[in-house]
Amino acid sequence: MNARLLRHGLNWWPPFLFAGIHVTELAEDFRHARVELRMRPWNRNYVGSHFGGSLFAMTDPFWMLLALKALGGAYYVWDREGAIEFIKPGRGVVHADFDLTPAVLDHIRQATASGGKYLHWFSTDVVDAQGEVVARIRKQLYVRRKPEHRPEEPLPATE
Repeated sequence: MNARLLRHGLNWWPPFLFAGIHVTELAEDFRHARVELRMRPWNRNYVGSHFGGSLFAMTDPFWMLLALKALGGAYYVWDREGAIEFIKPGRGVVHADFDLTPAVLDHIRQATASGGKYLHWFSTDVVDAQGEVVARIRKQLYVRRKPEHRPEEPLPATE
């Protein structure tokens, strides 16, 4: 599935659509995404700010999706753990950017080359229209190279 189709699919996906979550950018190489959370009467809490669950939901699948697509079919990629730190109340439109760098991808490939699992933490800030951090989300991915895609073990030297 190409990035444009995936972006549109995510925007029409009921959990995002009805929560006010909108994917505004998804790079063709799956190394960047930008997601917005728009304030709606149904995603506002008692004190008039975004629900914490909505702030987390807007960031939930993106590190896994980016890594899975950028690494390709040779890898298992799963979300393993997540945490959110609320910094200040979020109101209006807030957004989060995800940038998967070549250095991180290279590190993941090296760490999984022998077939072992690798756990990697990503951090994402959700910011408001003034650029102030509303929440900081941490996600840990589990990555392992699939057995059929592991490099062959070198044969022992013969005498």
